[in-house]
Amino acid sequence: MARRIAHLDMDAFYASVELLRYPQLRGLPVVVGGRRRRQSDQSMDSSTPLETFVRLRDYVGRGVATTATYEARALGVHSALGLMKAAVLAPDAILLPSDFEEYIRYSRLFKGAVAEIAPHIDDRGIDEIYIDLTDVAGDTVPLAQKIKDNVRLATGLSCSIGITPNKLLSKIASDLEKPNGLTVLALADIPTRIWLLPCRKINGIGPRSSAKLEGLGIRTIGELAQAPVELLIEQFSKHYGHWLAEVAQGHDDRPVVTEREPKSISRETTFERDLDPKRDRDTLSRILLDLCEKLSADLMRKGYLGKTIGMKLRYSDFRTVTRDTTLGFAVDDAQSIRDAVRSCLKRVPLDARLRLLGVRVAALVSAEEADSLNTKVATETDLRGQSLPLFD
Repeated sequence: MARRIAHLDMDAFYASVELLRYPQLRGLPVVVGGRRRRQSDQSMDSSTPLETFVRLRDYVGRGVATTATYEARALGVHSALGLMKAAVLAPDAILLPSDFEEYIRYSRLFKGAVAEIAPHIDDRGIDEIYIDLTDVAGDTVPLAQKIKDNVRLATGLSCSIGITPNKLLSKIASDLEKPNGLTVLALADIPTRIWLLPCRKINGIGPRSSAKLEGLGIRTIGELAQAPVELLIEQFSKHYGHWLAEVAQGHDDRPVVTEREPKSISRETTFERDLDPKRDRDTLSRILLDLCEKLSADLMRKGYLGKTIGMKLRYSDFRTVTRDTTLGFAVDDAQSIRDAVRSCLKRVPLDARLRLLGVRVAALVSAEEADSLNTKVATETDLRGQSLPLFD
């Protein structure tokens, strides 16, 4: 049987979840980002008057848009755009804080709704999945509509689905008729539906590669399909050049992977203002301790320990440095992570103001593997209230 691979993408996911909370904002340009939801936001609900909401023009800071409603996107606002820049494009747009706990809850709900119909799911993130429908009974369009209906019933949200013979094409197809789209393509549809699109629509062709291709006169996927593979190898590399030639033809034999081991788990935060390592030492220490605690909780919740501990600093001029250290045993407790991060900090210059701080645990093993390998299985450590600074 020919493969039927679906890519399901939730429509403006974070913003759509917020509109469930604030239905009075439907049809308006809404941007999510800038900060996380606070306790003071709990008083706002579906009865909150429009004039109470913060407008984008009033934002001051360095936050970025996490997502935006389609009304805001029509004004040029998109994810990862700085909010100060977004305010120039859409000053009257409403700005809402992020609520990642709620987004994760709805993510689990929509994936559970899909699994009731098609259990072979490749989880690609909080708002998108691949689904192998090859062995699921039913004609393609009614089956896809059944999945969409089940997602809406479970969450109140809409999604877009693309179904093709492979993951590459399905990822493109799910974006063709957003929002609330349902697109089914065969390989024979590639010349009329795929080749007219810009190269950047292929997942794996980023801004830099897209710009380089344009410099070669290659702007569409169809033009990429006609380009000599020798040229692509010469301009890029043997591996990437061959890959470009293959994906332009719609070739992709990657399987739908239903289980995947994480390579690393990390936590990071961008500060509202640049922090000085000396004058803001206590603040930075508290932030880093909090990151270590949360990372430890993430590891324990997911059942992993790790041997390689790393940290990341980004300076005010956007220079980024990373350092890591590998322990002789796997850990998951905040104390061990904190100690390893502190040793990493001694190997970086703390002579400039900082805008971002992150911690990471890699070389992961499951808790069961850690036991069998006789590694150190640590217990959760609460570091709050300790006075020992990490930045000293």
